[in-house]
Amino acid sequence: MVVKSQCNGHRVTGLYVGVNNVRRYFPRNIAAIDLQLDHLRIQCGLTPHFWNGQPEIHDSRLCDWLELKQFQGKGCRTSMPLAMIPSGENSFILGPADGNGHARTRRRVNSTAADRTPNALGSSTLSN
Repeated sequence: MVVKSQCNGHRVTGLYVGVNNVRRYFPRNIAAIDLQLDHLRIQCGLTPHFWNGQPEIHDSRLCDWLELKQFQGKGCRTSMPLAMIPSGENSFILGPADGNGHARTRRRVNSTAADRTPNALGSSTLSN
């Protein structure tokens, strides 16, 4: 799902999730969600307003992370689209979205000794 950072002046104040995303991805009975922010995992509470037309998440750790990612010290001018990807029960990964509002996915190649197979010349190559 695509969400947006919220700004007030030169500060990030939260994350706007959107009414339709709340209906689709959030069970009504939950009081908090887990967010994965790079290597950091935080738990954010959901206020009654979240369920009543103000689908916003406010957490100081989240705001600090958003400011670091979004602005690199340049200040807040506009909201930034972000990808919020479900990753388990009441758990999401938050990361950058591309210009079209789609999640950016990173392909990582892990090279371990178990992945290597010797070729005819005796050197190793990665097997797929």
